[in-house]
Amino acid sequence: MSAEIFTIAEEPDALATEAGRHLFAQNSDFLKGVVAMDGLPEADRLEVCFAGRSNVGKSTLINALTGRKGLARASNTPGRTQEINFFTLSEIYLVDLPGYGYAKAPLKVVEKWQRLLKAYLSGRPTLRRVFLLIDSRHGVKEVDQEIMKLLNTTAVTFQVVMTKTDKPKSSELEKIMKGVREALAKHPAAYPEIIMTSSEKGSGIATLRSAIATLAAS
Repeated sequence: MSAEIFTIAEEPDALATEAGRHLFAQNSDFLKGVVAMDGLPEADRLEVCFAGRSNVGKSTLINALTGRKGLARASNTPGRTQEINFFTLSEIYLVDLPGYGYAKAPLKVVEKWQRLLKAYLSGRPTLRRVFLLIDSRHGVKEVDQEIMKLLNTTAVTFQVVMTKTDKPKSSELEKIMKGVREALAKHPAAYPEIIMTSSEKGSGIATLRSAIATLAAS
């Protein structure tokens, strides 16, 4: 694929914005944390998941989406989230995957997380999309490429969500985005629109909500 096909997602129109707002205005709750495949809830509804390196801002983004600061536990300690965490939102599941890479944990623990992550991504029939979070300050790392390669072998599309876009200078961000596009061009499972977000500033939250609402309605 050509790197040029990967564009920045535009802000949703009024109708799509309202659909996203309405979905995320519904009550959201923590359901359970799963440490093995046999602990997964029944696959009886659509689900979307959030994946990314440790400290990329997954928990903070989920909290921003739902408007609940304490829903997903954010931590400054890489690898703190060691479970697949399921959250209910209306008739869908939001899923927070364990952070990968740079985890300050014993090797056996890290390997267990990786096996669980791969098993979930490869074998969950109701998983409609993986939102792969990439830190705007650092771009795509080797561990991100590994997850992208795995997703190429599954039936699940992944869409990159850039986090912390308020942090780098515009010239630095432009360089990072060039590298992101070039990396995505190697992966057929990649969705062609990239969502730019900043949980701190609130930018891109409506766009991501709208994308999830569109999946839920289809």
